[in-house]
Amino acid sequence: MENNTFLEKLRSKAKALITPKSKRYFTITYHVVWNLLLLFIILAVLGTAFAGGVGAGYFASLVKDEPIRPKEELSKDLYNYEETSSIYFANNVYLGKLRTDLEREEITLDQMSEHLIHAVIATEDEYFYEHNGVVPKAILRAIFQEMTNSAVQTGGSTLTQQLIKNQILSNEVSFERKAKEILLALRVENFFEKEEILEAYLNVSTFGRNSSGNNIAGVQAAAQGIFGVDAKDLSLPQAAFIAGLPQSPFGYTPFTNKGKLKDKKYLQPGLNRMKTVLSRMRDSGYITEKEYTKAVNYDITKDFIPPKPRTHEQYPWLTFEVEKRAKEILMKHLAKKDGYEESDLEKDEALREQYYALADRNLRQNGYKIHTTIDKKIYDKMQAVKNEFSLYGRDKDTVVVNPETKEKEVIKEPVEVGAMLIENKTGRIISFVGGRDHDREETNHATSSVRPNGSTMKPLLVYAPAIELGQLAPGSLLADVPMKLPGWGAKGAPANYSKSYSGLTTARNALAKSINVPAAKIYADIQGYHPTSYLEKMGFTSLTEADHSNAAMSIGAMSKGVTVEENVNAFATFANGGKFVDAFMIEKIETNDGEVIYEHKSEAVDVFTPQTAYLMIDMMRDVINGGTASSLRSRLKFSSDFAGKTGTGADFQDAWFVASNPNVTFGTWIGYDTPKPLDRDYKGLNYSKRNIYLWANLMNVAYDINPKLIDPSSRFEMPGGIVRRSYCAIGGMPADECQKAGLYISDLFPAKFAPKQIDGSFSSGTYVVVKDKRYVALPSTPAEFTEKGFMIDSNFFKQLGGGYIKDVSLLFKKNKSFENLLTADDILKDNGKVPSAPSIVSKGHSITWNAHPEGDVVGYRIYKDGVKVGSIKASEPLNFTVGNGTYVVKAVDIAGKESPASNKIIIGPAKPDPTKTPGGNNPSKDPKPNDPKPADPKPTDPKPTDPKPTDPKPTEPPTDPVPPEPSEGTNNKNKS
Repeated sequence: MENNTFLEKLRSKAKALITPKSKRYFTITYHVVWNLLLLFIILAVLGTAFAGGVGAGYFASLVKDEPIRPKEELSKDLYNYEETSSIYFANNVYLGKLRTDLEREEITLDQMSEHLIHAVIATEDEYFYEHNGVVPKAILRAIFQEMTNSAVQTGGSTLTQQLIKNQILSNEVSFERKAKEILLALRVENFFEKEEILEAYLNVSTFGRNSSGNNIAGVQAAAQGIFGVDAKDLSLPQAAFIAGLPQSPFGYTPFTNKGKLKDKKYLQPGLNRMKTVLSRMRDSGYITEKEYTKAVNYDITKDFIPPKPRTHEQYPWLTFEVEKRAKEILMKHLAKKDGYEESDLEKDEALREQYYALADRNLRQNGYKIHTTIDKKIYDKMQAVKNEFSLYGRDKDTVVVNPETKEKEVIKEPVEVGAMLIENKTGRIISFVGGRDHDREETNHATSSVRPNGSTMKPLLVYAPAIELGQLAPGSLLADVPMKLPGWGAKGAPANYSKSYSGLTTARNALAKSINVPAAKIYADIQGYHPTSYLEKMGFTSLTEADHSNAAMSIGAMSKGVTVEENVNAFATFANGGKFVDAFMIEKIETNDGEVIYEHKSEAVDVFTPQTAYLMIDMMRDVINGGTASSLRSRLKFSSDFAGKTGTGADFQDAWFVASNPNVTFGTWIGYDTPKPLDRDYKGLNYSKRNIYLWANLMNVAYDINPKLIDPSSRFEMPGGIVRRSYCAIGGMPADECQKAGLYISDLFPAKFAPKQIDGSFSSGTYVVVKDKRYVALPSTPAEFTEKGFMIDSNFFKQLGGGYIKDVSLLFKKNKSFENLLTADDILKDNGKVPSAPSIVSKGHSITWNAHPEGDVVGYRIYKDGVKVGSIKASEPLNFTVGNGTYVVKAVDIAGKESPASNKIIIGPAKPDPTKTPGGNNPSKDPKPNDPKPADPKPTDPKPTDPKPTDPKPTEPPTDPVPPEPSEGTNNKNKS
């Protein structure tokens, strides 16, 4: 009621105020205000249109140089981001990333956590699913904040704009760049689905550093590098932490560039940013209040993974080797795509450098998957064995130039090591050892370091080519004596390791014992056939022009050397039946989407016949079974059909051992980086044994991991075309005599080069020994001074190298089987005169005398009381045990001429002289019993074999005394 009264009063007063006059004034005012309002509206519209036109014109001027990009080009640009290439061990076992400035791994949207996707949208672009690439309100706000220099900068870029800025445009702050960004964002949104744009953004954005200190981009690299999980497995707090990083990647990242966790105060900005992200996720409805509270109170720092070594730090030799080989492969692949041949790259250095640089960039940006042949378990175990081995030898002083001060200084240099394990049939490199400490020395001693290969060269360059050419067989007789060979200068021939000579030996034994002289002689015989061409077929790439004519190549004295890989790879040729299969480490290379752009295909090169290859295997079995590597068997955990060869560099600077079984070939090398002699003895072992022990230790761990590969049940199979022959090494010798002489040989031969008997090279006969040398007896030489033996035709010695041999007699001195052999050319010439009388002295019941000064005297006759009672050969001790009586001695030469009698020696009571002295000499000229004794020539007085003999009967002279058998190496004139 009260309200109605109030309203009635108000109406009354209003009516009182509205008079005709006031009504007229109101109408006029209304029209004026309305006209003014219309005028302002018109002016505003016209001004806005003008400003819009000016703005549009300005915008058009900013983007006038930006091309209209089709969808294909935009797609290529957006998805063309760097992705680090990955390396895999054999059997697809992940190894790690190649070295790069930025690690990234591309994944698809369905491989990302929903929490991560929601966190990024809530933080970076809350209207992502609603806008068409740009948000005008946000742009105007950002422009206003920029123009007013506002303290709060909210930013105006959508995820689409940020993607364009990262992939197509630059980070330049300008209206021109912003205008182009807006234009491109509209086109991208027109061509691509939201999910495609979001996926690209999450693979592109940078996220600071990982726990190794490497820069990372993309959510997968961030998830793995910060929390050690895949992007799809990120928890809510982890996703929020990563989503907050793009605003300030290196400010919020938890790790330093050294791979260490930041101090707590430097972690706080990143933790605060995580809370901001969680708050926006809650406000946008992606998480509940409960989830927010739990996540914001979670201690994310406990999820940060500890620092871990970079891939190239954990596997330095392997990573760098794979990188080097992958670049070579990609270089050829890219050049071939452009129409070039591999030969073009070899001829044109500039072209090679161009494609090598391109390959390097591709390798670091395109995210290739590089699959290697390396067995991870075997490789890891071999590195452990290498580190634990304690028999390398002493560290030695080496003078080096300091790269900073340029001053010389002395450092300690350790013995280095290189090893390589190759599968024979495929050429797959299963494992290797690159060195002892990559931080000290980066050189890969298995694949890059070249060193002379010593006696491991002999099977490759000498024995196998000689067998292939029909010049040699395992049972061939060879001469191991001092020689004067062509190409050796004043030395004449190489010295043997033992500094001694074995005389006549076989090729099999010469290789097993690694004797140098026979190898040098064989090489001299075949050098005209260019045997180094066999090395080139087997992958030797470091041969110089001088190597092809160097006689010392026969014992491995190369100008530069060979890598362990190449040396081992060449030995595998024998295990492959004479076919060379080039070793390889990269199995295939594929793109991130699985396209294979390279896959290795093994190709075999014929080098030797299967017969030659098997004969070398059989000969090298003896190296291990009883030769220079005989210590190996006791060190291995398993027994396999191994064939191998040891090697020693000049001055003992390198030690090698390479051996094959039917499955694999393995080789090791030890030596100093700056060549210097290895310790001849260290901890009771010589350098060769130490290297063999290392070889065995490495193979034992490989066997533990893969026994089927390392120890095959099969043996090397002998191919057809090989025969076993039992024959006399010297043709023409009767079988029984040949066996008696130890010259009956049974061995393997190529069927087409099987030995045949050579009649006339041998004949039986007699010889004499004078001054330790044998000579053929003349028909007139008394039989009492000769010995039966076998004479060899001079043609046979030409085969042995007779023209090079300095002293033929040395062929037989060290081999009892050959002690009765001599050549028909060994003739002692008669000097044409009667020998002079010797001079004798008595020593108790013994008479003795000195060797006759004339060189053709072959023996002596002893007379008692005018009757011959004995004969002594010139090679025997010059003494004779006697009883009572009168004694003289006469010298006899090669022609049978006897000298005058010596002075008389009377033992016991003297008997009357006969009318004539033995031999018809004038008794008046013989010394009288009472004449003084001639001067004592002071011969050595050997101990008589029988100091008190019974007087021999004149008709039965005593048996010639037999001297004692000399031991090996003694100088005894009675034996040769």
